[in-house]
Amino acid sequence: MRYIGGKTELRTQILRLLSKKHLLNNKLVFFDAFCGMGSVADAVKGIYDKVIVNDLLACCVTYTRGRLYSSSCTFERLGFDPFKYFGENKMDTKGFICENYTPYGSQRMYFTENNGYAIDTIRKQIEDWYCDDLLSEHEYIYLLACLLDAVSSVSNTAGVYGAYLKHWDPRALKPIQLSPILSDWSTNVEVESYNDRIEDIVGKVSCDILYLDPPYTQNQYGTQYHLLETIVLDDNPSISDITGSRPTAPIRSDWSKKYKSHILFDYVIANTKAKYIIMSYNNDGIMTKEYIEGILKRYGNEATYECVEIPYKKYKNFKCRDGAGHVEYLFYVEKKDNVNFESPLNYTGSKAKMLPQIKSYLPNDISLFVDVFGGGFNVGCNVDADTIVYNDINHKVRDLIESFHNCDAYQYLMYLSRLISKYDLKPDNKEAYLKLRADYNLSVEKNPKMLFALILYGFQQQIRFNGNLEFNNPVGCRCFNDKILAKFISYCRNIRTREICYTSENFLETDRYISPGTFYYLDPPYRNTTGVYNDGKRGFLGWNIDMEKKMMEFLDRLDAAGNRFMLSYVLETKAESNHELKEWAEQKDYKIICIQEKQGRYNDRNEVLIINY
Repeated sequence: MRYIGGKTELRTQILRLLSKKHLLNNKLVFFDAFCGMGSVADAVKGIYDKVIVNDLLACCVTYTRGRLYSSSCTFERLGFDPFKYFGENKMDTKGFICENYTPYGSQRMYFTENNGYAIDTIRKQIEDWYCDDLLSEHEYIYLLACLLDAVSSVSNTAGVYGAYLKHWDPRALKPIQLSPILSDWSTNVEVESYNDRIEDIVGKVSCDILYLDPPYTQNQYGTQYHLLETIVLDDNPSISDITGSRPTAPIRSDWSKKYKSHILFDYVIANTKAKYIIMSYNNDGIMTKEYIEGILKRYGNEATYECVEIPYKKYKNFKCRDGAGHVEYLFYVEKKDNVNFESPLNYTGSKAKMLPQIKSYLPNDISLFVDVFGGGFNVGCNVDADTIVYNDINHKVRDLIESFHNCDAYQYLMYLSRLISKYDLKPDNKEAYLKLRADYNLSVEKNPKMLFALILYGFQQQIRFNGNLEFNNPVGCRCFNDKILAKFISYCRNIRTREICYTSENFLETDRYISPGTFYYLDPPYRNTTGVYNDGKRGFLGWNIDMEKKMMEFLDRLDAAGNRFMLSYVLETKAESNHELKEWAEQKDYKIICIQEKQGRYNDRNEVLIINY
């Protein structure tokens, strides 16, 4: 069977990887989520007692099931060999294929007239036998798979059915022959099958191993294999004038679209029930190796991550990018139970690396979590609470975080893409950056998406304003790369599942949330460090010893009211020690927890958590 992206030549490497990971265990359930024509599913059916297959195309699911059912087809009820029957009997049915895809009834040259008669005859006879209860379901599917294989061997195409050849290929002039399809193993296997979009079923499919082989390029398989789909469905669809294609809108895949494939990949990896994930992809694909790695490491145990690079023959068409060194990737990772989502903002003082320790000290019965100094929102978005309050006195940052929550990720990314193209934003392109910055500062609406683009291409991706609340960070040498893209997509998907209230007020005003079950988390500016957000020169309040004293009084009020709190702070740097805060905590008998994980380049800081429970 000729099929774009078939994995016949990669099966050995896939089996080798499964063996290396000690996953050749017949008690495990293998899920081939984009089964195509079943090369991988067929290769593993002798290993696993149960194989689950899925594909958006019915012809793919049918062909794959046929390969898996081959050893159970005896045709006992039929009482004779169907292959011999079709080889000896007349083929003269004039049906849908002959009328629309041969010169008999159209100008289309997909098949010769005789082969068109034969295809219609065989398809009708298989259906009649099945309706007369002379075929089991397995035998019915198997014969349809054999018909697809036979059709592929005499089609007058270059391998796909998006168009036919203008002259007869010698192969197409041969009479069609229905023969048993080849299968790797003569063994019975339990098969569960779906004909659906993987993103619609992934959360309900129980499996141990998830194998992904999504489309790599813009090729729409529904368009390329419309004729095989029509033969399997036998539904006589309305067709187009030129190619004779059936309506393909219902089987158009978003995996062949930039950004939509990225969003779907994140969703599938996040929602699969599989413990082990294997994925085939290549360096011509819409998603980059760096993006795939970022997503797999987010949801998987980094220590188990592996990427095998395999030189591979390139399928060439006008939609494939040119480039030397076509490489097929085999990715592997084991999913982990606890996933932390990281903000796409490079926010000064981010607690991304501290999250495991912070979460380990959080109680598990939080009804309302108040992230008082929300910033990049790394902590609040990862907390298990019924409701979360994000607060930051910088309303522009609040609006930016809220835009991630309210957005359609695809539309957001398309807006960024158009903006980057319109202004020709590139690392160190000062003129383009300054033009965008000026347009943002002059605009009335202050679109958060424009601000995000400015941050991405600004110096060290800092968030900096002047006293007039104008964004004034200079141009930088960074850009919107795949690492940030992976963070953005995962982050947006996560916060959209949370009940979050966004506010922008002085931290003292958050006392209105004081009630039983409310937990306060504070990550204020540190008095003995400075940053562009706490120097008091940016149109927002700075941070000094007076503010720190007010914060301590605020925390004491929380404690007196019976509310639990956690304070992230720095007690010591190489140059300075915060004696006042330490003495306060010790006097009030609050617990001081030293953080072992150093935060990036700040190795001279003594980061602590102060809690009252």
